[in-house]
Amino acid sequence: MTEKLLTNKKNGMAVLVLTTLLYLAAIGVLIFGIAKDNPVIGIPVLIWILIGWIPYLGLRVLKPQEALVLTLFGKYIGTIKGDGFFFVNPFCTAVNPAAETKLNQSGDVVPTNKNHPMTGASLPVNKKMSLKVMTLNNSRQKINDCLGNPIEIGIAVTWQIVDTAKAAFNVENYKEYLSLQCDGALRNIVRLYPYDVAQNVDTTGDGVADDGSLRGSSEIVANRIKEEIQEKVAEAGIKIIESRITYLAYATEIAAVMLQRQQASAVIDARKMIVDGAVGMVEMALERLNQNGIVELDEERKAAMVSNLLVVLCGNHDAQPVVNSGSLY
Repeated sequence: MTEKLLTNKKNGMAVLVLTTLLYLAAIGVLIFGIAKDNPVIGIPVLIWILIGWIPYLGLRVLKPQEALVLTLFGKYIGTIKGDGFFFVNPFCTAVNPAAETKLNQSGDVVPTNKNHPMTGASLPVNKKMSLKVMTLNNSRQKINDCLGNPIEIGIAVTWQIVDTAKAAFNVENYKEYLSLQCDGALRNIVRLYPYDVAQNVDTTGDGVADDGSLRGSSEIVANRIKEEIQEKVAEAGIKIIESRITYLAYATEIAAVMLQRQQASAVIDARKMIVDGAVGMVEMALERLNQNGIVELDEERKAAMVSNLLVVLCGNHDAQPVVNSGSLY
């Protein structure tokens, strides 16, 4: 199904004025015929008054970034776009299969059927199709990463309808279709990545281990999710403009354990840096003492000095000085 634009229908005001003038003229002629007692004039005028309202059914008003998909007796005849006052075949029917469906902020698809607050009757459904850029804030999902760790992740997808015919006729409900494809693409991509950088993990599929991760490669992951969704929803006439990861965390059942693991890794890295710095400082101190000839130390005294300096530099608490007032030996 290919979109067909109707560009010669923007004459609603002319039809409205002409139909109204004909109605007023018909009423005048009918009154004249009754006054002259001339039924020959009154019969065709009365027929026009009874059916002359039909052209009003073909008047359509569209605001910017709105479209109307039209069918005539079940056949797709075209789409009108853009703001203006249009006139179409009065027997045309507007089609929008997702008119009663709303994508909530959570990404859930819910019906929007509403009844009149006074009478309880169903309100008319707006069949216009929005061409604006819209956002689907998908609800958080619990997915296992490539290492089997359960994580919670949510994405926001920015999308727009670019082909109204495909959106109306190629899928049952393009909003529900989009929501389901976002869920599926998110699961397919997240399962390829670890939450954090892990060894011997290939996230690109080239057979070589890399440093890809959900936490460190969020832009790459978001682009892969976008491409996956776009591939699926192109048949529905939808363009995916952008996708972003809005929430990422370990699932609650393992969050505490993973936090301890991260803290332990941070402590190890910090200790390693402290030890490297302390060894450098001790080496520099011994070298300066030898160069300046301040004191000559044998190997045993050097070992004792190195031990004391490392204890002072690597300790968690401030060192308590001890003054040796006796002989060095």
